[in-house]
Amino acid sequence: MTLTVSIDTLQTALKAVLGERIQQLDMALGELTLTVAAKDYLQVAHSLRDHPDLAFEQLLDLCGMDYSGYKDGAESRFTHSPRFAVVSHLMSLTHNWRLRVRVFAPHEDMPQVATITPVWNSASWFEREAFDLYGILFEDHTDLRRILTDYGFIGHPFRKDFPTSGHVEMRYDAEQKRVIYQPVTIEPREITPRIVREDNYGGLH
Repeated sequence: MTLTVSIDTLQTALKAVLGERIQQLDMALGELTLTVAAKDYLQVAHSLRDHPDLAFEQLLDLCGMDYSGYKDGAESRFTHSPRFAVVSHLMSLTHNWRLRVRVFAPHEDMPQVATITPVWNSASWFEREAFDLYGILFEDHTDLRRILTDYGFIGHPFRKDFPTSGHVEMRYDAEQKRVIYQPVTIEPREITPRIVREDNYGGLH
């Protein structure tokens, strides 16, 4: 089955199985992106895995997204466009096709969507990562703890409003004989790269 035929078949199957639960279905660069509402997210996940016409047995990846300041604004691209979204990448071994699934968290101040760990257990650590880095909550996740940053870390470092240098730094204090946190001492600066202009640079004339 060629790529074009495969994607057309998948697109038809998605529309038949999911119907009005599809908010958007976009095709770009040979890949389909399915956008669904947060209220339908878990139910759609079950359908994507269990319906024989779709059969997405594997979740390959899941990540958070922060659309604030995105190009001309997410509002111009998406029907339902709060700031935070969760994006998953699925694979069907049965049909040999892939799908990207996106769900927007309805509330920016406390972004939350359902966990899909009961559907694909590989989602557990990915969702912990999205919580750690973006502050996205996953309802009914059984172990939603930070996974990459330190236990005392403040904030969520992949949010676009998080400062590049962070808020605090960690160092060993010889007098206290322990690791301590203190305000960041790095001075923010802008580095201008040096440009070399030579007529014979690299032996070129």
